[in-house]
Amino acid sequence: MDVMPLLLLVAGSAAVAGAARRTPVPAPLLLVAVGLAVSYVPRMPDYTLDPKIVLPLLLPPLLYTSATDSSYLDLRAQIRPVALLSVGYVLFATFAVGWAAYVLIPGMPLTAALVLGAVVAPPDAVAATAVARRVGLPSRITTVLQGESLLNDATAITAYKVAVAAVVGEGATWAGGIREFLLAAVGGVGVGLVLMAPLHWLRTHLKEPLLQNTLSLLIPFVAYGVAEQLHASGVLAVVVVALYLGHRAWEVDFATRLQEEAVWKMVAFILESAVFALIGLQLPVVLKGLGGYEGVKATWYAVALFLVVVLARFVWVYPGTFLPRLLSARIREREENPTWRGAMVTSWAGMRGVVSLAIAFSIPTVHDGHPFPQRNLILFLTFTTVIGTLVVQGLTLPPLIRLLRFPGRDRQAETLAEANAQAQASRAAENRLDELLSDERNALPPPLADRLRMVLERRRNAVWERLGQVNPVTGESVDDTYRRLSREMIGAEREVFVRLRDHRHIDDEMLRALLRRLDLEEAAAYREAG
Repeated sequence: MDVMPLLLLVAGSAAVAGAARRTPVPAPLLLVAVGLAVSYVPRMPDYTLDPKIVLPLLLPPLLYTSATDSSYLDLRAQIRPVALLSVGYVLFATFAVGWAAYVLIPGMPLTAALVLGAVVAPPDAVAATAVARRVGLPSRITTVLQGESLLNDATAITAYKVAVAAVVGEGATWAGGIREFLLAAVGGVGVGLVLMAPLHWLRTHLKEPLLQNTLSLLIPFVAYGVAEQLHASGVLAVVVVALYLGHRAWEVDFATRLQEEAVWKMVAFILESAVFALIGLQLPVVLKGLGGYEGVKATWYAVALFLVVVLARFVWVYPGTFLPRLLSARIREREENPTWRGAMVTSWAGMRGVVSLAIAFSIPTVHDGHPFPQRNLILFLTFTTVIGTLVVQGLTLPPLIRLLRFPGRDRQAETLAEANAQAQASRAAENRLDELLSDERNALPPPLADRLRMVLERRRNAVWERLGQVNPVTGESVDDTYRRLSREMIGAEREVFVRLRDHRHIDDEMLRALLRRLDLEEAAAYREAG
């Protein structure tokens, strides 16, 4: 196996994603643009998407890391709008886009057009939520977009399977399609519910952080694989397990959490960067075999389908946002009042991604000796829709959010809430410390007991100090000064340890132990200062 193409993909996409942080262009868009440009570099390796790799190997970890970073409580509070988008909108888009393709493209069977509709139906909100956090969207909209991206792939994949079965003549019916969808959904959720408690038990009972993190890396693949073996939705299984484990992450050992956070940040960065680069690199592949659809005709179909995809989301989102409130008093009582600005952003944040391309590439070439109708055109239109939504909507979403002038986050109110929470926790910690020190088995010299109280006091005051004034000489806040002085002190200690190692007063094993202790103290000081 030649590892150089894989190395080039990972290193190149990581470099582009890193460079994007220094530009106003979101990383997904820059990666796609660079992928498009690089796809025609002479002697470039073949990066054709293989659905047997993308769906079972790339999708589970991306879903897992996104779900563990989500809030189960926030998603539960927004489950109605999330379900309307992840299930209702995907099915609506499948039929709307499919019918439009059937009308616009001469000779395309309705069943093949519905395959196209299912392929381009699910938005990939990775880019949208990244922009939302970067620009500062209200948390409710961000939660809805993130929840949609976690669940809509399951609906789209099931709809795609039903549509493909209809094309190849496997007797697909409306009743059969509904039954398959329900089995996939219920089965996927069921597998997640069965696996989540045993997996959490393992995470809390394994005492070795390396083993715990190895288990963490395997969990999304286990959940996805078990569900798919049972013909259930692997996507839903991964999401259910990840939401549960993320909600109960506080029960895991602190060393595991620290390592796990760093590991998953790296995994997510590499996979997301490579995925968006792969989208751009597919251009030469999708242009092959268009035949009579090349040129103006193919461009017209691509533009028309893009417009249908964009308009269909507006047609669904606005009624789905406001009609339920008009029809149900219970919804008006339980949910906050939506705004037209929120509906506008939700409608425009419909960027498609690598899942659509992976599904399109999984369309069979032939069945029983007959070619799949319009397969190459479906692949081309999927690609142009993905690129069109990423470029047009991705580039215009940040200015649209700024133009709509959403109310910013109240940083002072958030800090006060954090300070109140820390004060309650500190009181509980003080009471617990007094209780422990009253037991003679926990006797400590007064300086050490005072040190415990000082650490607690520092943690309690750190939040309040954020509301203080900046240093008139340096322009630093109290937090900034605290961090800087801590780093300087620890840096001085680190230099001494290295010098002692260089002069052979201590060995490398002892140096690593001492440096690890300093690293943990520096991390603790950084977190204490907020």
